[in-house]
Amino acid sequence: MKFRRSERLIDMTHYILNHPRKLVSLTFFSERYKSAKSSISEDLVILKDTFEHQGIGTLQTFPGAAGGVKFIPKVKQDQAEQFITRLCHLMEDPDRLLPGGYLYTTDLLGDSQILNEVGKYLASAVSERDIDVIMTVATKGIPIAQAVAKHLNVPFVIVRRDSIVTEGSTVSINYVSGSSKRLQTMSLSKRSLKEGAKVLVVDDFMKAGGTINGMIDLLAEFNATVAGIAVLVESEYQEERLIDDYISLVKLTDVNVKEKKISVVKGNYFSSNLEFLL
Repeated sequence: MKFRRSERLIDMTHYILNHPRKLVSLTFFSERYKSAKSSISEDLVILKDTFEHQGIGTLQTFPGAAGGVKFIPKVKQDQAEQFITRLCHLMEDPDRLLPGGYLYTTDLLGDSQILNEVGKYLASAVSERDIDVIMTVATKGIPIAQAVAKHLNVPFVIVRRDSIVTEGSTVSINYVSGSSKRLQTMSLSKRSLKEGAKVLVVDDFMKAGGTINGMIDLLAEFNATVAGIAVLVESEYQEERLIDDYISLVKLTDVNVKEKKISVVKGNYFSSNLEFLL
């Protein structure tokens, strides 16, 4: 069955968006749609222009017999600013205040649309990096890691506070929490991470950076390397932070329990030398 161009474009778009950062040969599309490679190349030009215009991402083409096309998630700066500004407003809702000055964010992480956007914007910030796997710590970091992993087309692994029997043999380390200065433990299944993997560390919240620093120490036990650090929320911290190089979407600057006021501003997302679509 030979596809019409309109059918080809729809199916090709669906395939490419569901396989980000995967090199797909023109031969694959040519055989899939029973079409000449010249026609496929013309289709890809249309998709590239549309993706970039709509702020979806871009297509990278690679010449030669082993070449093809690869979809790279990218966003427009104005779209990112609109979303992050909206996120700040949502987090400043005084109803989020919990005893002890903690913030309720479960509803945000449970909103599939917001979670998808969070994953898209964090993924686009590191989409050009060589990343094999996403790492996060249970529990609130899990949905964020899953969302980022989807947009980068890589698996994700979960670091746990306590080892469980279904994880099999684990590697455990002790680390010091950056803010509370308490000694804690984290573990990761030996089967979940290959030696030498390039890992993007993702978390929902960072204050001093003790938990993320613990994950970095845990990666050393697997001879893995840190490909980047990305967090949803960073908190204002007066002392020296344990982590310097990271990307954050929003920054919690103040929580006034007495006045029930939460202050949230944009994180360092726009000062991280990111490449946005024009």
